[in-house]
Amino acid sequence: MESKKSKILIIGVTGRLGSELAKASLNSFHPTFGLVRDSAFSDPHKSQKLHALSSAGVTLIKGSLQDEDIMLEALKQVDVVICAVSAKQVHEQKLLISAIKRVGCIKRFLPSEFGSDPDRSQVSDLDHNFYSRKSEIRRIIEAEGIPHTYVCCNFFTSVLLPSLVQPGLKAPPRDEVTIFGDGTAKGVFVKENDVAAFAINAVDDARTLNKALYLRPPGNVYSMNELVGIWEGKIGKTLKKIYITEDELLKKIRETPYPDNMELVFIYSAFVKGDHTFFSIESSGGLEGTQLYPQITYTTISEFLETLL
Repeated sequence: MESKKSKILIIGVTGRLGSELAKASLNSFHPTFGLVRDSAFSDPHKSQKLHALSSAGVTLIKGSLQDEDIMLEALKQVDVVICAVSAKQVHEQKLLISAIKRVGCIKRFLPSEFGSDPDRSQVSDLDHNFYSRKSEIRRIIEAEGIPHTYVCCNFFTSVLLPSLVQPGLKAPPRDEVTIFGDGTAKGVFVKENDVAAFAINAVDDARTLNKALYLRPPGNVYSMNELVGIWEGKIGKTLKKIYITEDELLKKIRETPYPDNMELVFIYSAFVKGDHTFFSIESSGGLEGTQLYPQITYTTISEFLETLL
């Protein structure tokens, strides 16, 4: 007999990833709850999303990470907590961690990571603590002995890929393309709904307990040279290549004010330093999602680029 499905609380349920996590949770028949700020109900876009989620079966709880009493009550109703708040709110998870510790009933916590592995970032001097804040949250979770899974999905396909990693462009180029570094470092892109499917599969899986779950799906791990080659094949045309050296890119990052330079920092991290792929998952003690869950079908980069033609 199949074991009872965990009850899942999603924080940040109105965000792009949060709403996909809620849908994936419902699709896998988990009783699903969302902690929602009061203000979201008066925001036309968010309230529409909340209505759709509520109609689909998500139980909405009004409150925020600052409302300790509401948070404790919400946590007592569930087994799993997934936090999908924005990078700006990463530190607010400290309140959530202390509440999880107090209730003592949470079997798994997935903190707001959903990017490249913060512990392996090689851009800490450039990223305005973007990754160090996430690492700090990891250390607190570990020190408190909270059962966890870290989901390292690298880039979402909605970030950078719609322009073929061309800052300032809204669509892939048709004439000339900028390639950063020598174009050989490999980055990873995964669609939000696919990230959500892998994350939900991990919540009740004993193999992912206190581990990092990395996503490097075959067909979604490519260098800039390879991405450009795939695109050229689709449009039937060879693009003019402009190579920006590492030093030139670093100069541009330093000359561009924060936060406008963060897009360039992420490009530097993935496609020059190779932060998504420079290490072996196995030797890091992590697990790879497509190997654990081969039944999940996902959108490949080639399929995604097809939609941009």
